[in-house]
Amino acid sequence: MKDETSPLEMHSGQLYALLEGGPVDIPVDRREHPVGAADGKIKLPYYGGYEHFERTDEYSGGYDGQRRLIYRWVTRTEIAE
Repeated sequence: MKDETSPLEMHSGQLYALLEGGPVDIPVDRREHPVGAADGKIKLPYYGGYEHFERTDEYSGGYDGQRRLIYRWVTRTEIAE
């Protein structure tokens, strides 16, 4: 799907991400959050590690009915001690 960034999103530099994949127990409220328009990756701290998500060119409706840019899970890393 092509990038359908709205003029408001382009002006504000702010988009909302929907994180897909990864651990099924990541809470819904952590799967949707603001990201910068240029952010290609998201590193989510989660249970002693990080869940890594990469941006796609796809959009989905959010839980509130608003459009979200999809970021898909790619890997997990552990926090070094």
